Amino acid sequence: MSDGHDGESTVPTSEDAASAGASSTDILARQIRSGLNELERPADGLLLSGLSAGLDIGFGPLFMGVVLTLTAGLYDHAVRTFLTANAYAIGFVFVILGRSELFTEHTTLAVLPVLDRRASLGALARLWSLVYVGNVVGASVFAVAMVWLAPAYGIVERSALVELAAPLLAHGPPEVFVGAILAGWLMGLLSWLVAGADSTLSRFAVVWLVTAAIGLAHLPHSIAGTAEVLGGVLVSDAYPLTAFLRFLVVATAGNVLGGTVFVALLKYGHVVRGGE
Repeated sequence: MSDGHDGESTVPTSEDAASAGASSTDILARQIRSGLNELERPADGLLLSGLSAGLDIGFGPLFMGVVLTLTAGLYDHAVRTFLTANAYAIGFVFVILGRSELFTEHTTLAVLPVLDRRASLGALARLWSLVYVGNVVGASVFAVAMVWLAPAYGIVERSALVELAAPLLAHGPPEVFVGAILAGWLMGLLSWLVAGADSTLSRFAVVWLVTAAIGLAHLPHSIAGTAEVLGGVLVSDAYPLTAFLRFLVVATAGNVLGGTVFVALLKYGHVVRGGE
């Protein structure tokens, strides 16, 4: 990784930030340090942490299915949508506060050291690929287990799993791509806001607020969506496996663009070049 640290950082130190009262600069410095730490982790550690995150995030779709099953016929669509959006956030709380590796966080976090010339594109590609594979495998394993176990336990109806997948499969690739850009944008903002939070409670609130918003709007998140969509595909003849694969590819591309361009590049640019 020595080739990734040849450039000189253009970001002021945290002492500079403190003296200038520049909170955004301080957040950026923290993000870059955190990104460098992740980029330098061993490959097996990244892969296992990514696998853990993929498994953990599946609890969000599971609890969404539980909510849909328990509230069927009791509440109108608006109330059920609000309740499932809050259930969706649970998986992200487990992952982000548990400090597992989530791909959509790293579309912003791991890009910043590269922009600051302290890490290489090769190191970024290594981290992205390991974390992404771990996330997708973990979420897929959880989806398979959920489809088998949840109906058997009577906590989730198969129809609820189809209902979870339907909003994400109802649109064509252009709509999924744009929605995924927004989801990636929000996840990048989440990473930025968590870095600026000064307590576990405030981090919890930020994670819950942002991810519940993603769930409320049914924005495509490539990793959480893997558990949602694959679960529905596995129990329904209406959706072929290719529908899941198409969703995954398009959502991933949109998430990367949203996190990289709308957060990493813009935040880095306005802090370093714009002097806030």
